[in-house]
Amino acid sequence: MGGIAAIAKAAGHKVTGSDRNVYPPMSTQLRALGIDLVEGFEAAQLDPAPDVVVVGNVMTRGIPVVEALLDRGLPYASGPEWLAREVLKDRWVLAVAGTHGKTTTTSLLAWILEYAGLAPGFLIGGVPANFNSSARLGTAPFFVIEADEYDTAFFDKRAKFVHYHPRTLVLNNLEFDHADIYPDVAAIQRQFHHLVRTVPGSGSIIWNAGDERLAQTLKMGCWTPLQGFSGAQSGPGLQARWRAGSGGAADYSRFEVLEGGAVRGTVEWDVMGAHNMENALAAIAAAHHAGVPVATAIAALRGFKGIARRMQLRGEVRGVRVYDDFAHHPTAIATTVDGLRRRVGQGRILAVLELRSNTMRMGVHSELIAPALAAADEVFIFTPPDLGWDTAPLIRDLGRRGHAVASIDAMAATLSAQALAGDSVLIMSNGGFGGLHEKLLSALREPGAHDGSNSGS
Repeated sequence: MGGIAAIAKAAGHKVTGSDRNVYPPMSTQLRALGIDLVEGFEAAQLDPAPDVVVVGNVMTRGIPVVEALLDRGLPYASGPEWLAREVLKDRWVLAVAGTHGKTTTTSLLAWILEYAGLAPGFLIGGVPANFNSSARLGTAPFFVIEADEYDTAFFDKRAKFVHYHPRTLVLNNLEFDHADIYPDVAAIQRQFHHLVRTVPGSGSIIWNAGDERLAQTLKMGCWTPLQGFSGAQSGPGLQARWRAGSGGAADYSRFEVLEGGAVRGTVEWDVMGAHNMENALAAIAAAHHAGVPVATAIAALRGFKGIARRMQLRGEVRGVRVYDDFAHHPTAIATTVDGLRRRVGQGRILAVLELRSNTMRMGVHSELIAPALAAADEVFIFTPPDLGWDTAPLIRDLGRRGHAVASIDAMAATLSAQALAGDSVLIMSNGGFGGLHEKLLSALREPGAHDGSNSGS
């Protein structure tokens, strides 16, 4: 919604907005754009009456501003509906969907098009460092959008992405998530198939050829040419058009790009992880459909600067490196920890997890969390009193590595006491985590904080 506000502002509209618990980087981005932000959802925000109210999917019946909106009969639309009507209808939309990797792949794709001189518009669920903004109106024809499967609004329970009508569609992967919205993975597959139905026959669907659920979804019906991608050296994705060659770096910071079995070039960049290698392949393929040569895309990736809150180094104090990452689903957690492990080798990883998403707070993936954290040396689970489920079995599964901590201040103090020079602290949450990153860095700067080596520990 913050990104849509930025686009509306760029299109010449006067924009105001409201939310609760707004945190960086979006809060700082909105302030920089001159968009007035009100904390809370009171009816008075509708005075004077706006020309249109754009309603986010966190808004529900019973909230004062929503009740006033309906009582007064003011014009309103969902964010995706407004965007489709006002911005996307005349654009070549390149949409990126999937349970994981949407933000990174969308950012990569937008940057490739930018590097190629195409000045795309974009709407991304994070802040790419190459743009320092999550959204831009851009110039026609290209618009790159992160296509979310979450429901649209209290009055429109379809997935957001059915509004976007992409010409180029990336399907990264498909797993069960959003347990507060969908009863099972089959329900999510149906939404993805609704998206597939909106792509024209003259378009292209770039899909992860190693993902069985995506394969099943496409078998439900597909009327658009397919291009598969896969980073695996074996398995069901081996026949994909776009693949990674052998002989790359252990942390995937270097890999060959193969199209139809032929080497097109080598990506060398500052990003790590097998998942990001696949994200890059998808972005290269999508950009190629839009007319960008593979060599140009590879050159662009060498200059990719990353995304806020995606394995972002927030600081290093006394030899302790503190990372911030958005991972909150077991698969994303596992790939994130694995990527860092490949980068640091034998160095200690202290993994810190906030079970913040609606799915995690419901305990849906509780049995998958410990296996996802297998590559971490120590694991710290944030367990506030209102979490909603007992984490004791999870802590037992983690064994001596597992620690439950009930408050943010206690977490910062515990991590500061245990972290040693050479350690990497990986903080994972899809929210602000109560400012834990800065609290920890501040605690590490305090006199008496650990400054010894962890060798032999």
